Amino acid sequence: MTFDLLIRNANLPDGRRGHDIAISDGRIQAVQPQLEGDAGRVIDAAGQLVSPPFIDIHFHMDATLSLGLPRLNISGTLLEGIALWSELKPLLTYEALVERALRYCDLAVAQGVLAVRSHVDICDDRLLAVEALLDVKKQVAPYLHLELVAFPQDGYFRSPTAADNLARALDKGVSIVGGIPHFERTMADGAASVKALCEIAAARGLRVDMHCDESDDPLSRHIETLAFETQRLGLHGRVAGSHLTSMHSMDNYYVSKLLPLMAEAGVAAIANPLINIVLQGRHDSYPKRRGMTRVPEMRPHGINVAFGQDCCMDPWYSMGSVDMLEVAHMGLHVAQMTSREAMRYCFDAVTTNPAAIMGLEGYGIDVGCHGDLVLLQARDPIEAIRLKVTRLAVIRRGRVIAETPPRVAKLSLDGRPGAVDPATYAPPE
Repeated sequence: MTFDLLIRNANLPDGRRGHDIAISDGRIQAVQPQLEGDAGRVIDAAGQLVSPPFIDIHFHMDATLSLGLPRLNISGTLLEGIALWSELKPLLTYEALVERALRYCDLAVAQGVLAVRSHVDICDDRLLAVEALLDVKKQVAPYLHLELVAFPQDGYFRSPTAADNLARALDKGVSIVGGIPHFERTMADGAASVKALCEIAAARGLRVDMHCDESDDPLSRHIETLAFETQRLGLHGRVAGSHLTSMHSMDNYYVSKLLPLMAEAGVAAIANPLINIVLQGRHDSYPKRRGMTRVPEMRPHGINVAFGQDCCMDPWYSMGSVDMLEVAHMGLHVAQMTSREAMRYCFDAVTTNPAAIMGLEGYGIDVGCHGDLVLLQARDPIEAIRLKVTRLAVIRRGRVIAETPPRVAKLSLDGRPGAVDPATYAPPE
């Protein structure tokens, strides 16, 4: 049998080793050892890891690569970042928004990211960023799945035109309802915004992804309201709470009540390790809080947790490499998830977990799934995170769309090998 693409001798994230993957007509046709057949192109994985593509489940593409415009965030705080973004919004142009977003998408694809969920600020009455990113979504559709969240950055009630703008954005084709209850003027307004936004999503049949409790305040408890509204409106499996950083400051008794409520409602959690560890705890001296939600504690309750990148060179974060393995690496460290099983979960948090939150059809490495894959210079997910390895090939619908040479250092040392591959030590399982 002849296929379009055949990858031989691949290791898979679930532990399968030495498997061949055959793709034709954009779909995986077979996954098994020593597959009989040939293909238009054959790639020898040589025992290296083939993964489904990385997913950035939480990002702000309208702000990306805008670092220094119109100035830098001096304090490094979330609130100065929001104020700085408000200064930048009137200066934005459609052309610049599209150009920066497309540059980011190029970087993402090169790093094996083939799906992104981006929040887009709807508190500019021009809806300039909405129009720009809807255009970008169309342009990148052949190689990258882009979802947009209608995000009232200045507060759904706090901003006088946010409610009308959010409805306009959804009418234009933005497909997910967002919110920021902790930025409303009062706790009561925050809870009311969660209720109103979830009702909009229920009426329109849409998903919800809400910035929730991105704060060091242990009394910021809008996730409780989000879980309640999800339960009340029957939105199970369609709602995610992003950040949830106040949970790292809550007392254990309250969290012991909260986590079962989230699990019962099917509310997913999206942590953003790079940004959470930078923005949170800024008012602490010592001891200084880590700033990330309680990922290890959520797992026994069956809560789906994913990791997002959030920002890349923008008013909130001056760094960023568009590398989801860097995100997983930071999440692993901050959450102290150092068992072998927990480290594999961190790989899932940037692949299969966000795919489930987004409801992506045909995601994975099984017969019938889309031929979307990444060949990594690693033997397993733990090694991939440890070394933040090279993406040797990125495949979209069975076509190689990005390639990077292997990372091997050349040495000139007497009596030593002439080259060093970083993946040369395999610890015992």
